[in-house]
Amino acid sequence: MYRKSLVTALAAIGLSAGANAQGSGQPEPCSSPPYEAFDFWLGEWTVTDLAEQPAGTNIITKEERGCLIVEHWTNTAGGTGQSYNYYDPGDKKWHQLWVSAGSVIEYSGGINQRGHMLLEGEIKYRNGTTFPFRGSWVPNDDGSVTQHFEQYNPETEEWDDWFIGTYRKS
Repeated sequence: MYRKSLVTALAAIGLSAGANAQGSGQPEPCSSPPYEAFDFWLGEWTVTDLAEQPAGTNIITKEERGCLIVEHWTNTAGGTGQSYNYYDPGDKKWHQLWVSAGSVIEYSGGINQRGHMLLEGEIKYRNGTTFPFRGSWVPNDDGSVTQHFEQYNPETEEWDDWFIGTYRKS
């Protein structure tokens, strides 16, 4: 009985989602400006460090009918990481959850008046330590994007560069 009800419920959800997506004439649910603010980061990218040396590649896609931006990072040593990025209409902020080899970054924020995405939160390492963390994504005139991550150092009471990279379309 439970299984039949579950199958029926899942089928109904799938059918209604399909019906809404096909031929309804309605715009995608996340096609308004707040949801498009981070679209400058979409694409397939080659990433270099400050010395213009290769740092890795990144593929940024829009999924879930435009409501989710998914990142797939691979560094030059083969390490990987992924993030989910979304605009929350409740708090009117962008949120990112980044996971790589068991470490997690969770932060939120938004676009400033200069068009830069700024997020603040914390990084949690596998050993249990956490630190304040912030990131910025700056769209450049040549179509590239500069990404700058900083981690707060409680010993020096300063923000240390964690990563600075330039994204160029592959």
